[in-house]
Amino acid sequence: MRGGTSKGPFFLASDLPSDPETRDRVLLAVMGSPDPRQIDGIGGADSLTSKVAIVAPSRRSGVDVDYLFAQVSVDRPLVDVTPNCGNMLAGVGAFAIARGLVEPRDAVTPITIYMVNSGKLATAHVPTPGGVLSFEGATSIAGVPGKSAATRIDFLDTAGSACGALLPTGNIIDDVDGLKATLIDNGMPVVMLRAADFGKTGYELPAELDSDIAFKTRLEEVRIVAGKLMRLGDVRSKPVPKMTLIAPAIHGGDVMTRTFIPRKCHSAIGVLGAVTVATACLLPGTIAAGIARRAEGTIRTVSVEHPTGEFSVEIQIDEKTNPPSVVRSSLIRTARFLFAGHVFISKQVWDGSKCAQRESGSVLRDNQGATHA
Repeated sequence: MRGGTSKGPFFLASDLPSDPETRDRVLLAVMGSPDPRQIDGIGGADSLTSKVAIVAPSRRSGVDVDYLFAQVSVDRPLVDVTPNCGNMLAGVGAFAIARGLVEPRDAVTPITIYMVNSGKLATAHVPTPGGVLSFEGATSIAGVPGKSAATRIDFLDTAGSACGALLPTGNIIDDVDGLKATLIDNGMPVVMLRAADFGKTGYELPAELDSDIAFKTRLEEVRIVAGKLMRLGDVRSKPVPKMTLIAPAIHGGDVMTRTFIPRKCHSAIGVLGAVTVATACLLPGTIAAGIARRAEGTIRTVSVEHPTGEFSVEIQIDEKTNPPSVVRSSLIRTARFLFAGHVFISKQVWDGSKCAQRESGSVLRDNQGATHA
């Protein structure tokens, strides 16, 4: 499925090994990692297209499905289930309906999703006109050609998803290896810094930033220090925290961003990264002060500009707390099915013997000794 500006296979949890170590070997084989081209798998040789969603019916009260996100490294034998992914989340509701985990309603089907990675909840409002799943619509999002049906996602209580608090250090601004930064986690751990503090405008193209080796080295040095401050430990092999450089908006939005995931400049910005950046823009005294336009009111919309467009986030703020707390974050994404079928892996990786057999033929073996997953 394509979910937002990401892409990857969606699996029922029962179609994969329950043992995490075996599961990760299977996912590496499925995607073709480690290999820069992922030539021996179905990965797209990019971090945005080397993602996996694992979905299961939930046993939690009031929750429809559980969603585990896995970031499969392209060129390393690493599967990381530490971070979340809001883009792939956009496809979870539709997948749950298609696989019979949730009964569709007329017009729109709200699906409550437990995000296993963060232990937080989200509600996806999936278009089901006439009680039928549909991807046809008039909504466009930056970074995706064409138009599709809109799925609204409400994030509930995502503050401190990985770091334990919205502001992991308790500070609005921290000194991180000699630079001023806001360390914040409203669904995604993010280190927000002024582009100008690196001698950058914040309007450079991603390729230009990625080609500046001295700059990238310095950015990684700051990330490693910030990771420890954010209670994430040694982050040299982790995809979090994300680094986001900010500058004044120039296309009618509220703030301009350049985000790194974690070392390559993103062509856009991730869903939960945008939510976290937007949150920082609304809190008084953050690194965004004097750079981002700050909306007023209990429910505010922040337009986050990025290299290929903008991302609008609606945030409900409770200003009775100090600092203000986030009640709800909402945004619009689109998603669609790309194909359904079997992906082959070597039975030396996993023979599928413990996988639940399904009418669809989840586990089959061909005469070449391969396993369908």
